[in-house]
Amino acid sequence: MPAVHTDGADDRRESAGDRRVTRPPVAVVPSAGAIEGLMPHTLASLVNHTALKLTVLAGEDRLDAPVRWAHASELIDPVPYMEGGELLLITALKLDAEDPETADRYVRRVAEAGVVGLGFAVGVNYEGVPEALVEAARRHHLPLLGVPRRTPFIAISKAVSASVAADQYRAVTAGFEAQRELTRAALGAEGPAELLVRLASHLDGWAALYDASGAVVAAAPEWAARRAARLAEDVARLRERPAPASSVVSDTDGDDRVELQTLGTGRRARGVLAVGTGAPLGTAERYAVHSAVALLTLTTERSRALQDAEQRLGAAVLKMLLAGEPDHARAVAGRLYGGLLDAPFRMVVAEPVPSDDQPSPAKLPSAPEPGGSPSSGAGAVPVLDALADAMESAAARSGEAVLAVPDAGRLIVLVTDGGAAADACTAFAAAAEARLGGAPRPRGRNGRSGAARETEGLAVGLSAPTGPMAAANAYRQAEQALSVARRRGRALVEHEDVAAGSVLPLLADDAVRAFADGLLRALREHDATGRGDLVASLRAWLARHGQWDAAAADLGVHRHTLRYRMRRVEEILGRSLDDPDVRMELWLALKATSSQAGD
Repeated sequence: MPAVHTDGADDRRESAGDRRVTRPPVAVVPSAGAIEGLMPHTLASLVNHTALKLTVLAGEDRLDAPVRWAHASELIDPVPYMEGGELLLITALKLDAEDPETADRYVRRVAEAGVVGLGFAVGVNYEGVPEALVEAARRHHLPLLGVPRRTPFIAISKAVSASVAADQYRAVTAGFEAQRELTRAALGAEGPAELLVRLASHLDGWAALYDASGAVVAAAPEWAARRAARLAEDVARLRERPAPASSVVSDTDGDDRVELQTLGTGRRARGVLAVGTGAPLGTAERYAVHSAVALLTLTTERSRALQDAEQRLGAAVLKMLLAGEPDHARAVAGRLYGGLLDAPFRMVVAEPVPSDDQPSPAKLPSAPEPGGSPSSGAGAVPVLDALADAMESAAARSGEAVLAVPDAGRLIVLVTDGGAAADACTAFAAAAEARLGGAPRPRGRNGRSGAARETEGLAVGLSAPTGPMAAANAYRQAEQALSVARRRGRALVEHEDVAAGSVLPLLADDAVRAFADGLLRALREHDATGRGDLVASLRAWLARHGQWDAAAADLGVHRHTLRYRMRRVEEILGRSLDDPDVRMELWLALKATSSQAGD
């Protein structure tokens, strides 16, 4: 039984004075069996405790208040030592309880401090309960209980202590039972879905599970999925914080109190659990939620060793594909990535876009050595983590394979053509531009909100559909599209948009001339307005093989002026000058039209 602190009220000290009683009290302590059997937990249950024989003098309508503890104090101002929820027991040894002003001040102070009731010892220092104290209790709506002389304060303290201990025991027992039930559910065939059903039942509320991308993957009951979807922004903010993290939010369309808890043992959350209840969680409910978090963490986060092994395997498969060894790549891929190589796939190359005051990251060689850890090169980049999470989560939900390899600050991904992961990549990039109002993305990222930073500063290149034999070519296509995305300030560019309208099929002279006229028409129309000399600048730049200083010297302009003109050429034509096919087509067009255009 926990000890109850008292500052000397229980000994019923005697004091001289005509208002004081000098007869020693007779103490009758209720039996332990009576106390533990009734296990009072509210003021009402204490009043109904037959062994205590308490009487209600004020606050009859507030007896349902739970009692956290019983504390005896004779201090004139006990408020600094109160936490709230106590039944305060007094004999008024130092308090002039018959003075209306003193009694009112005392009752008001303890009521404001959260004391749920006042117990007054009758026949100790006062023959009866002073009327001033009763009136003050009624005025401040504080329950006032009369404690007879035969009931010592320690008996009330023991009754409350026994109730608290019994309540804690019941909560722990219920928590262990919930843990066993949730564990059986987690190990069953339905796994997390059944676990959420059991958890929602224990909480008398609802529960939902979000994956690493923030999408709702399971909910119980079924209607909770719609409610959980409305918390997407709260989940996104929570996932930005280092794990483990939690928060309490309110459902704007209901009266639910919702707790969000991240899942996972690493720096980044692998998922989020949401539980909605009509009231704050009690001890038993808290045990159940903590058990669910632990079990869901085990089911949603694979071991570090397994993740490292899969990443090394994926890097090896990608390296073999880029080296032109598709048979070896297929043999190493096995069942983990083999299905990805059996169907047309696309190559994705993504990288963060640096701020204006940062140098551009070094380009990877045409045949990179993938497989660097997320901390290699430029380090783990949050926007790439978010993109990888979105693609992997979409692939997992659709049952398709996806191969993602971080490499020196970039992310290289193989996705099934037309699959869920490819769609997730496109949607992720579309969300980035939608948040910026559809305008080209500014290079600087300072001053943006957390939601904008998640997708701002990203450039993605997507190859055309291909197979294992042409993986190296797909990588080059993705890099070319990535270069165009960076220059245009776009989040995603597909190679088909860069390479459309190739001059290669146009072999006849007339066809070449017609193609050249069409290709250069927009540039000539621009020059005709007197706003620049893009055609001549393009010829000089191509003739000098893209050497800025030499071409600028030929034109007699500063190299920055030439750089601006080349950007305008790309914007007007909608093509990247980094693409060797585009440079070839433009050079051929200039040669084919030079005689008649007078260039």
